[in-house]
Parts: sequence; C-alpha cells; structure tokens
Amino acid sequence: MAEPVRLNKFIAQQGLASRREADRLIADGRVRVNGTVVTEMGRKVDPDQDRVTVDREGLSEHVYVALHKPAGYTSDARANAQEPKVVTQLVDVPGLFPIGRLDKDSTGLILLTTDGTLVTALNHPDAHKEKEYEVVTDQPIADGCLAAMARGVPLMGSRTRPARVRRLAPDRFRIVLTEGRNRQVRRMCRKVGAHVRLLKRLRVDCVTLGNLPVGGWRHLTAGEVAGLKAPATPRDGNEWHDTQECDIHH
Repeated sequence: MAEPVRLNKFIAQQGLASRREADRLIADGRVRVNGTVVTEMGRKVDPDQDRVTVDREGLSEHVYVALHKPAGYTSDARANAQEPKVVTQLVDVPGLFPIGRLDKDSTGLILLTTDGTLVTALNHPDAHKEKEYEVVTDQPIADGCLAAMARGVPLMGSRTRPARVRRLAPDRFRIVLTEGRNRQVRRMCRKVGAHVRLLKRLRVDCVTLGNLPVGGWRHLTAGEVAGLKAPATPRDGNEWHDTQECDIHH
C-alpha cells in the first residue's frame, strides 16, 4: 500500500495544477474523494485506494514534466555504458520518457512524460508544434543568412520549413521551428557558414522555460498539457524579412 499523501500534493503530482492551484480547486469545492466533496486542506489520500476527481473528471494517471536540461546529459530514458548521464536521472518521477530530443551539448527546456500517446503524437513529423531556441554562433551571421534560414535551407534531402528568426546581437539570434530534424539548428547554421557555440531551447509550444534553474524541473499545469494535446495553430509570416543573399553550403 502506498503512503498517504496530502491531497494538494497528489493533484500536483498528476500534472493537473501546482500545489497552490490545487488548494484553490479544493477550496472551491471542485475536488471529490471517492465521490464526496473535500474542502479540508490537510486531507490525505491513499493513491492506491482513493479515487480523486476534479470537476467530476478522474485525474490523469500520467505525469507531465518540464526540465531545464544541463549540458552533458543525453535525451534518453535509460543510461548505458556509452551515455551514463540521461535526463530522466534529474527528475524524481519513475517511468518518464523524453518528448523529442536536445543534443548532449545543448541546454534548455525538454519535456518528459509517462504518456506514451503524447510522446508519439508530438514526435510525429506532422505535429508542427513550435520550438523556440536561442543560438550563439562562433562568428557574426549576416542578415541575408538569417533570412535564408527563415525561408528554409536544403537539409538532408529536402528544404527546412519556414522559420521565424529574430536577431539579438551580431552572433546571437532566436529561431522558432515547427519541425525537429536531428541537430537541425546546428546543421542550418553550418549551411550558412557558421558554427553554434551555445544552443538553448526556450519554449515548446505553450510551455516556456521561464526561470526554471539549470537541472530544475516542475510539473506542467493542466492548461499546458491541454495545449500540447491540441492541434498546432498555424502562424502566417516570419519575424525576419531581408532581401540580401547568403551563400548556402551544399
């Protein structure tokens, strides 16, 4: 039998809300335990025996987590002799799988979940969910080269989808992609003659990295989970427009 846990903690562990948000749900009379409305903040529940519902809907059995991935960790569920440091080691929740990948040298937001259906859906090439990165290169990138990456560059036999690009400094920019090819940002930069020094993912669809410390993690809110499960919303136009040419390396 599992150890009893406080009701607000149990709700937060399911990824439905933060503990503070869970307290509000309880205070508003929206939470039931075994069919009975509970408004007592200190109430404990047995995860194996008690049925907890919010607005009469059963809680998800899955966990959804946002992690600030440090450099040096691979985006795998299990460690091995070749890659002893994996992202799941940083989160004290069993059974997690990464959604998508960040290469070993990259940092920033990575999502993990026990929901295999969502992993499959978001990893599908047609998911088209936005992913935003901040990039620092080894040299300044010309305006025309940023514009070329925004339009799409030839990569691995086809052209990358249009992206949104915004310059931050001569050697720093942000880019928003709607696809997830292997090491895509690094390869796109090489196509325009630059190499990535630092790569940090700031956002996946509706989930942002925010102030999450390196190596830190949190449960997603119910709204974030719903947003990830919803179809991608198409956006028109790019944030970067330029008429200069750029030498694309083939």
